[in-house]
Amino acid sequence: MNELALVIENDEDLALIFAEALRAVEYEVETIADGLKAQKRLDEVAPYLVVLDMHLPHLSGAALLEKIRTEERLRETLVIIATADARMADTYGDQADFVMIKPVSFVQLRDLTARLKRKKRKDIAS
Repeated sequence: MNELALVIENDEDLALIFAEALRAVEYEVETIADGLKAQKRLDEVAPYLVVLDMHLPHLSGAALLEKIRTEERLRETLVIIATADARMADTYGDQADFVMIKPVSFVQLRDLTARLKRKKRKDIAS
């Protein structure tokens, strides 16, 4: 079974690009465009990876990041912040595993997430 990745992004075109990049390296992908819906889904699952937009309707990416970082069952979840807001990137970058400044290309996200997947498998094997 492939690792679960959540793409929490309200820009439909970007969400599609991000999802396809993750599927290209064999993640099981769910896309969520609303902060409250993402919060509910995070109550149900502990994804391997979250690609997180910081500007979401109904609940901010910052609130979701705090949830991921404070809940024990989400402790191992990797977070990639994808934002066009450099100030947001600076503010929350230390809480994320990676920060990508938009525009983020298919190739950038695919290559980064492939490396993350390989690294975790090596860590587990050690």
